[in-house]
Amino acid sequence: MRVLGVDPGLTRCGVGVVEGVPGRPCTLVAYYVVYTEPTDELPLRLLHLDRSLAELVAEHKPDAVAVERVFSQHNVRTVMGTAQASGIAVLAGARAGLPVQTYTPSEVKAAVTGSGQADKAQMTAMVTRLLRLAEPPKPADAADALALAICHIWRGGTRSKLAAAADRARRGGAR
Repeated sequence: MRVLGVDPGLTRCGVGVVEGVPGRPCTLVAYYVVYTEPTDELPLRLLHLDRSLAELVAEHKPDAVAVERVFSQHNVRTVMGTAQASGIAVLAGARAGLPVQTYTPSEVKAAVTGSGQADKAQMTAMVTRLLRLAEPPKPADAADALALAICHIWRGGTRSKLAAAADRARRGGAR
């Protein structure tokens, strides 16, 4: 399974592509950070993010997209930009006809480090170790995107199979 993970952000949007199967080590395909200029108008920033994510989806042909779920922050301005970037990431996957799953930061931390309370340094160290990289991916946005992809491979694949089985049971039971 190939997953494109997205750590949404309006100024810096991390993107990581990972291949793997549940229960096995994953392999790095690529990682990026899509930057937008804070001085540009919002529509132009969102358009740049949309085009960049569409190009990365087309280039890497993932089987699924994993996006960090926006959570409440004290800074409303920051959470708005993150939410807008998140919507663009979800749209990029949906537009390509891919399954899109969102994960909270604590879900990703728990999947990758074993603790939902892990800090950025622990996350980056585990991503580096799990993907057998010589150096940590930088900046942290890229490491977070890779962690999302790993989380989806390890948790989302199982979640998707369970959801599909439940859906088949519902449809079969309705007949």
